[in-house]
Amino acid sequence: MKTVSTLLLLGTAAVAFAQGTTILTIGSGSTTGVYFPVATGMAKMINDSGSGVRANARSTGGSVFNMNALATGELDIAIAQNDIAYYAYKGTGISAFEGKANNKIRSMAVLYPEVLHVIARKDAKINSIADLKGKKVVIGDLGSGTEQTARQVLEAYGLKFDDLGQTLRVSPAQGISLMQDKRADALFYTVGVGASAISQIAQTVDVNVVPVGGNQAASLIKKYPFYVRFNIPAKAYKGVGATVPSVAVQAVMLTTTATSEDAVYKAMKATFGSEADLKAIHPSLGLNYSLEKAVKGLPAPLHPGAVKFFKEKGLNVK
Repeated sequence: MKTVSTLLLLGTAAVAFAQGTTILTIGSGSTTGVYFPVATGMAKMINDSGSGVRANARSTGGSVFNMNALATGELDIAIAQNDIAYYAYKGTGISAFEGKANNKIRSMAVLYPEVLHVIARKDAKINSIADLKGKKVVIGDLGSGTEQTARQVLEAYGLKFDDLGQTLRVSPAQGISLMQDKRADALFYTVGVGASAISQIAQTVDVNVVPVGGNQAASLIKKYPFYVRFNIPAKAYKGVGATVPSVAVQAVMLTTTATSEDAVYKAMKATFGSEADLKAIHPSLGLNYSLEKAVKGLPAPLHPGAVKFFKEKGLNVK
């Protein structure tokens, strides 16, 4: 978080801002996912609000990167999976956070479910997670929430990364190319339904969505209670003719105690103040966001600025 009054010596462009304007940097994810358009849309709403707070959205490597960048102050606000955020807050769960609990993390709001998509080339004959053994599989960017989800789901089916023929740690955009070029057989991606990366693969390659259900989903949810069952609707993507069972975590907007109550409150009012405008940013928000859901499944305490906002909306929060 930077105050423009400290930057005035940098030139006349900075003087154009009113003194004391707060600039918030919002971390998102890949440009082909849902985090990026959501963060970009929110930044525009903040900038258009005339509240004295301005924002810019950054494309990043995803949840794990974002939580580390919140800790260093590189980001002021970030979107992340609620499970990854909880691990960062508690300093447990995955090696990136082990022994490095960040108790300064604060929640702003739950946004929408992030659904595990396991997309396979039809010619790879993968109809179950168990069929991924020996295959070339995109498991997400190194340090992404998708990589962690892939590890946990494979575990539920008795598999490890070592059981795959090849683990491909690349961005979703690179994953699309690998799928199109037959250099990957399948791709994991934890993302809101309707993500452009999944749509792009389905438009250019004959694919099927691999189900995650039954006893394996039950054991996954029991061990990792962040997950919920979620059905990917029929016709969500080209070639997907029937509903496919899967699991989901939650996308959540986060900040830290370093961001002032006033800045968070104004950012919340600008973005969440008009539910209709917020939901218009992306179908994942349009289909799933609600004020009541926004405070359920939070991985860390609410920021005081968020508490102030939700109390004004009539919710009983603390």
